[in-house]
Amino acid sequence: MIDLSPAMLVAASATFFAAGLVKGVTGMGLPTVAMGVLGTLVSPLAAASLLIAPSFVTNVWQLFAGPNFAPLLRRLWPMMLAVVAGTMPGTAWIAGGDTRTTTTFLGIALIIYSSYTLFARQISFPPRIESWLSPLIGGITGLVTGGTGVFVIPAVPYLQALGLSKEDLVQALGLSFTISTVALAIGLGAHGAFQGDRLAISALAVIPALAGMWAGQHVRSRISPPVFRRGFLVCLLLLGCEMATRPML
Repeated sequence: MIDLSPAMLVAASATFFAAGLVKGVTGMGLPTVAMGVLGTLVSPLAAASLLIAPSFVTNVWQLFAGPNFAPLLRRLWPMMLAVVAGTMPGTAWIAGGDTRTTTTFLGIALIIYSSYTLFARQISFPPRIESWLSPLIGGITGLVTGGTGVFVIPAVPYLQALGLSKEDLVQALGLSFTISTVALAIGLGAHGAFQGDRLAISALAVIPALAGMWAGQHVRSRISPPVFRRGFLVCLLLLGCEMATRPML
């Protein structure tokens, strides 16, 4: 069961609004922010259950907003299939009840993602190695998704390294996040993680998430997205450090 007190519902609504705001400005970050913040309030398993509906709705919106869905799917289907294959066994970790370990893993995932994005140089991969590298990246992403509820490692750096146009990259990220969300939902469902209260809160969380996305799209035209993104990543890095070290305190 999840605490359904007014304070908890307000905190969840604020979290999903903030997560939607980040996604509206940067095109990503909703599950990462939601897992990071909610993971400090409830167990990682409960947090992952809550993000399913808002993550699915916002990522489908992002996926079909672009013009090249079919070509991207033909190019990336081995990676997407591997994401699903990796997520299924990965959910056994987050559903296992060991909140100390899953919280630590979640914190480490946030640290890796924010540190890489802040400090690493952009890399690129030649098309000739995609045939074997895409499934490998997808499988690792699936394991991380299943174990932590975070979809971004190493899928986001890999997709950024493929040399896609801006529009295709946003749509490819939407494809990856949508497939990851569906696979995570199936895996969590297989472990009995979807209780009535979690489903209800997840469905209701779609509203503040969409409101945050709408606000973020307006904010994007008024501030520098790189500056906003840098500040967001620094906050994510600090949050990841806190979560990774919490079990040791």
